[in-house]
Amino acid sequence: MNRRATITRKTGETDVMVTLDLDGSGKVDVETGVGFFDHMLNAFGRHALVDLTVRAKGDTWVDDHHTVEDVGIVMGRAIAQALGDRSGITRFSDACVPMDEALVLAAVDISGRGELFWDVPIAAEKVGSFDTELGHEFFAGLARDAGITLHLRRMAGENAHHVLECTFKAAARALRLACGPDPRVSGVPSTKGSLS
Repeated sequence: MNRRATITRKTGETDVMVTLDLDGSGKVDVETGVGFFDHMLNAFGRHALVDLTVRAKGDTWVDDHHTVEDVGIVMGRAIAQALGDRSGITRFSDACVPMDEALVLAAVDISGRGELFWDVPIAAEKVGSFDTELGHEFFAGLARDAGITLHLRRMAGENAHHVLECTFKAAARALRLACGPDPRVSGVPSTKGSLS
């Protein structure tokens, strides 16, 4: 079963290409022009155990918003395509991940109904030059375009870098488990017979 996808999206603000293999080993090769975001995508790919290539060029002279949001959109579309008809997947999963003083809960339902429920307050407005509110924008795009219900909640944490990194790792871990095969599932894990 080939659960890979390559998606491109070009607008007046960004040019994004994502290649993703859900059954990879965590090999990541990302270049977005946004250093902290590259660090977060590396953590995401590694802990989701997806092979992930991202190339993004955006209007970063304005700010990083369009680049981060559009990478989320394209990654979401790649996840949706790689999942195919969703036969045999686990569908639901959660992960509670610590990183030093930070603790973040992620819960995933590969429902076909893409929505983010975000409760990750971050006191600092920036980590380096990265706007911390862009964490929300990335995951909103990813959840919507992947067709997943994604809950993210900060349980503890003061350091903005730790909280954001913990959020990416928790989401990655939960998504990895939800996308993974369940040998006891026959067909699509839904009473409707469809997850779209």
